[in-house]
Amino acid sequence: MAIKKSIESIPVGPLTIVALSGSKKLGDTVDAYISEWRRDRIQSKESPITFKGYVKDTYLLDYDNPRFGTGESKCALKDSVRGADLFIIDDVTNYSVEYTVCGRKNHKSPDDHYADIKRVIAACSGKAHRITVLMPFLYESRQHRRTTRESMDCAVMLQELVNMGVDNILTFDAHDPRVNNAIPLSGFESIMPTYQFIKNLLKNVDDLKIDADNLMVISPDEGAMGRVVYFANVLGINVGMFYKRRDYTKVVNGRNPIVAHEYLGESVEGKDVLIIDDMISSGESLLDVAKQLKKRKAKRVFAACTFGLFTNGLELFDKAYEDGLIYRVLTTNCIYQTPELLEREWYIDVDIAKYTALFIDRLNHDSSISDLLDPAEKINNRVNEYNKKHNN
Repeated sequence: MAIKKSIESIPVGPLTIVALSGSKKLGDTVDAYISEWRRDRIQSKESPITFKGYVKDTYLLDYDNPRFGTGESKCALKDSVRGADLFIIDDVTNYSVEYTVCGRKNHKSPDDHYADIKRVIAACSGKAHRITVLMPFLYESRQHRRTTRESMDCAVMLQELVNMGVDNILTFDAHDPRVNNAIPLSGFESIMPTYQFIKNLLKNVDDLKIDADNLMVISPDEGAMGRVVYFANVLGINVGMFYKRRDYTKVVNGRNPIVAHEYLGESVEGKDVLIIDDMISSGESLLDVAKQLKKRKAKRVFAACTFGLFTNGLELFDKAYEDGLIYRVLTTNCIYQTPELLEREWYIDVDIAKYTALFIDRLNHDSSISDLLDPAEKINNRVNEYNKKHNN
């Protein structure tokens, strides 16, 4: 159904994808999906589109991103992008990418990745028909509002990309989607992988009872309530929330330290609970919430977060799993995952490559993406199948 919808209109231009160093693996998988779908359309005669270049073995554009001895860089495209519908993909949090500065190894920071995105746009020289930047983790998205004399990095980034000629910006689960107010006349989509979370949870756990008596969804703070309410509504379960009481007289590692988590909601005793948030940074806050839930006699604690950064390593989660605080953790592969993370017993990998490919394919055809942004019907169908199979 999704693929048929995407062929109701002619593509905006020849599809071209630039998968930068932070998203090579994701870009390769997305490219393979789109290539297969378009080949099948032509072979099955479902598509009236026959122009040269619609079906290709790959839509990935080859490029060079060399570094000078000082660490400075440039981008050189190896093929023309004149008239192309260009999609640039990069994970700005991928610290595994290295480059050399004055003979010393350096890891790419979010600033380095963002600079690479701008280099690709500059190398296009205004020749692409349309440019879409797919930035799974929105650069500087945690700096989304001003409270004192401080920089508004995310808003400045969005305006800079638009001024360079970017037409659309796609991201997953923006920390605060209202940051798109910085570019009100340009395309901006914050994609929520809700269906992917539920699908993978049901696929990997076969004894869940999805009803208000046995399952609750928990927000670790007031900022995550929007995500949590959507989960609760589509699953027909109740909501609980923790309020972070902070010490605003101190700043530790760039933020005010949390003094305590205060719980608001009905009892979690004897119930499985699912904590929903946009990211796991160090994980300390999430594990503190899990600890509070176990104190209140919750049965099993699951956590679903779009971005698994794990900035302080995995040891905290290993210990929490051994101590029974946490049962399973789900994060997506839209950002870099370490091999060690993928091997953990408590970890469930949520693949969003096919979902991403659907967005790119639809947008290239200038088709609606409404059903992709609100997958309530798909979620209900998946839950009904699960209940019939596991709960009679």
